[in-house]
Parts: sequence; structure tokens; C-alpha cells
Amino acid sequence: MTDAPPPPPQTPYSTVQPLSPSDEKLWSTLTHIGGIFFSVLAPLITYLVFKDRGAFVRHHTAQALNFQITLLIAYVVSSILFFVIIGFFLIVVVAIIGIVFPILAAVAANKGEWYRYPVAIPMVK
Repeated sequence: MTDAPPPPPQTPYSTVQPLSPSDEKLWSTLTHIGGIFFSVLAPLITYLVFKDRGAFVRHHTAQALNFQITLLIAYVVSSILFFVIIGFFLIVVVAIIGIVFPILAAVAANKGEWYRYPVAIPMVK
């Protein structure tokens, strides 16, 4: 009697189910709003979890992540320039942009529109 090797184990989580259009809009909206409160962390987590679940949510999470990274760079530059008078004004402008643009992006995502931040450096595609 020869013992046959056992069959390879089944991986039930190997296939990723696509999100419904309403779920894609929800997570796209939440990633933009989450960026206001949690900076890079919210878009990064959402991108890593949902990037393979639909083109719409992938686009919006990548856009939000790019914008938050750009915003982080702008805050660092503003902090360095804070010792010069222009740093104070620059940090105020960056803070206002960091609130207004994600709200515009969240509204567009909730409507099902593709949105691209006008001032984001495209690092994540």
C-alpha cells in the first residue's frame, strides 16, 4: 500500500470579491474624510485593504494617499520656514488646503465622480 500525499490545503481567502458600487463610493468618501482627521494613516490603510477590490476605490484611495503625502511634505517645509516669517503664513495656507480639498474630493467620490487633487504629487499609482 502506498500512501498518497495529502491534497494541498484550500485557501478560502485567495480570491478577492469586488465591492459593490455603493460600497466603493462609501470607502472612497471615507478615505478622503479620514485624511482630514488621521493624515496619511487613513488613506494608507484603506489603500492597502481595498486597492484590489475595484478601480474606483483604488483611484480614490491612491489620490487621497498622494495628497496626504504631499501635505506632509508641505508641513515639513512650512515648519522649516517657520523661523522666517513666511513659514507662519505658509502653514496656515497648507492647513486650509488640507481641509478644503479632501472635502471636495469626498463630495465628488460620493457622487460617483473620478476626482484628482490639483496639488498632489503622484507617487502612488
